[in-house]
Amino acid sequence: MTTTATRTPQIGDHAPDVALASTAGGTVALSAFEGKSNVLIAFFPMAFTSVCTSEVCAFSEDFDAFTGHGVDVLPISVDSVPTLKEFKHKYSLKVEMLSDFKREASRAFGVLREDAFFANRAYFLLDKRGIVRWAHVEETPGQRRENAEILAAISTALSAA
Repeated sequence: MTTTATRTPQIGDHAPDVALASTAGGTVALSAFEGKSNVLIAFFPMAFTSVCTSEVCAFSEDFDAFTGHGVDVLPISVDSVPTLKEFKHKYSLKVEMLSDFKREASRAFGVLREDAFFANRAYFLLDKRGIVRWAHVEETPGQRRENAEILAAISTALSAA
């Protein structure tokens, strides 16, 4: 597993393969989606904060819109699995979340804020081959993309792939 990154993956790059603990139980590896599903990786700083809560709740509310585009959404934060499970339960979320407690994924994707020790908010759309087709890293963790913008980017990126 990659633990450092010299740069954030760009469009056309193969995404780093990371394996993280899931709120569904067990470990989820990005490579497991190859050949099966497109994936939207959505790094978010921390559960239970205002922007993160509204973002992950929006992913849950628009769950069917993402699956309708053939995309599995994988929200990832540095929170522990028990914290993410409580977050999922409290807000009745449809999406499973991944714990980057050891900061391996956020380092591999070049989005770890070393000063704060959490990931900046960032999005990476991977096609069925694990290739980055769209990416956006927020300037600050307090900013986020609306799902309408993300879904439009997904539609454009996957039709061009």
